[in-house]
Amino acid sequence: MRTLYDVQQLLKEFGVYVYVGKRLWDIEMMEIELAELSRAGVIDTATYVQAKHVLNEEYQQELKREREKEEEQAVSRKLIGIDLGGTTIKFGILTEEGEVQQRWSIETNISDEGSHIVPDIIKSIEHRLDLYKMSKEDFIGIGMGTPGAVDIIKGTVIGAYNLNWKTLQPVKEQIEAALEIPFVLDNDANVAALGERWQGAGHKTPDMAFMTLGTGVGGGLIAEGKLLHGAAGAAGEIGHITVDPEGFDCTCGKKGCLETVASATGVVRLARTLSESYAGDSELKFMIDDGQDITSKIVFEAAEAGDTFALMVVDKVAFYLGLACSHIGNMLNPTDIVIGGGVSAAGEFLRERIQKNFDQFTFKQVRDNTSIKLAELGNEAGIIGAASLALQYK
Repeated sequence: MRTLYDVQQLLKEFGVYVYVGKRLWDIEMMEIELAELSRAGVIDTATYVQAKHVLNEEYQQELKREREKEEEQAVSRKLIGIDLGGTTIKFGILTEEGEVQQRWSIETNISDEGSHIVPDIIKSIEHRLDLYKMSKEDFIGIGMGTPGAVDIIKGTVIGAYNLNWKTLQPVKEQIEAALEIPFVLDNDANVAALGERWQGAGHKTPDMAFMTLGTGVGGGLIAEGKLLHGAAGAAGEIGHITVDPEGFDCTCGKKGCLETVASATGVVRLARTLSESYAGDSELKFMIDDGQDITSKIVFEAAEAGDTFALMVVDKVAFYLGLACSHIGNMLNPTDIVIGGGVSAAGEFLRERIQKNFDQFTFKQVRDNTSIKLAELGNEAGIIGAASLALQYK
């Protein structure tokens, strides 16, 4: 008696047919039936011992096969990353190594107090899974970055006014109930920080700060490999570092926040204010005095072209950014401070000026070990960072 088939034939001699539907369960049931026949004296001890040995061998081999199958499935499982914005919702399907395999986006429907947003997310994912012939078993989890105040434990969002979410939104509860895939969310600037650290300029460093310069100024802080949230979830609000105590009023209620001078709108406001006391020749000043609309892009392009007034504005912006970065550097000493967002499109022209001011305001150990870098992932930082959140479910 050498195989499972031989044992099956032995049992059939006594009218015993076993088929539970799973091989491991079949072997367990055959062992029970075999023991009953032995106790009844129907089969001799030598036959029982031989048949039991075969069953034990088959059971271990089948157990090994199932484990290998589970490991193979686990290795190939994917992540879903969602970057929720006020105008578009970006999606990505990624490997657990961070490779983006599929990308798509839909418009953000903020009507009816944003009540369509989560159902639209669910429908979009369901449609894509059907299109790609995938199921919930193919995924480790879903991560999402969102504006607003996030409760990362409960998976809720409140105060995301650009989404028209004025009341508490139980996002995690709704998405997990519909898709049956583990879900986690965090603040959008935090997930962008995670993205740059995982696959971008941070190069997996355990200590990194991320600053995004757009319509506002946001950020995320990673220390010893962990994203910092703070007592009230407000860690990383880099835009509200005070850089000029007598400066512009900020929407947060303070004066002189970095956001008031380094965001896209802040750069323009700074240019308009400084133009009032500038008396030299400048195309940028002429545009301002002429009542023309200007943007931060126009300011930086004029500076790169050699406009003396525009250069003065950019140097002032770089001073404020370098000062804010120095506070981060002196406090946390990250390997990198990565700068992204629309304003960072000014590139090396802006970065080198920020670095110069940063070096002026930091002490030697920080100056020698912390670098100012430009973000590398662009619009993909959000979905990549969001997907990385779901690795906790691996």
